[in-house]
Amino acid sequence: VAELAQVIERTLRRGGNLVIPAFAVGRTQEMLYFIREIKERKLVGFDFPVYVDSPLAIEATTIFGKNVQSCFDEDAMALIRQGINPIRFPNLRLAISSDDSKAINFDSTPKVIISASGMCEAGRVKHHLKHNLWRPECAVVFVGYQAEGSLGRRLLEGAKSVKLFGEEIAVNAHIVNFK
Repeated sequence: VAELAQVIERTLRRGGNLVIPAFAVGRTQEMLYFIREIKERKLVGFDFPVYVDSPLAIEATTIFGKNVQSCFDEDAMALIRQGINPIRFPNLRLAISSDDSKAINFDSTPKVIISASGMCEAGRVKHHLKHNLWRPECAVVFVGYQAEGSLGRRLLEGAKSVKLFGEEIAVNAHIVNFK
């Protein structure tokens, strides 16, 4: 949590966006749990928006909320008993439609973007990478396994550029790996 908070603060203070490619079920909710804690403990010196940009991740998050007994561990249940939703917090924004998703990249406010897919092979995350990888003030934080040959693995292995939507994109963003 402390390391993630440092990466968030450093990236957002530089005016960049932090992109987290995350698997829609499980990993996204885990990241929301950690970011809620970061916000609650004020580990980042200012409030910041967090976008979840994956219809499947949004639906899974709703299911987690409706099935707390089977989805949450004892630490999360202790929060619930205190009246705290462990995966919801102020300034959490959900991008449901493709127009919502596109609007994220046209908002200049520094932000955290959690988007599927976890290995960057498909989905909305590829658009966020296209708009942020070339920017040195941005960061991409990997929080899950990256298979051999996947875009995520190539980024972790230090690719200087990648092809997205037929366009060569320079990799100037800070690449971080949290396993």
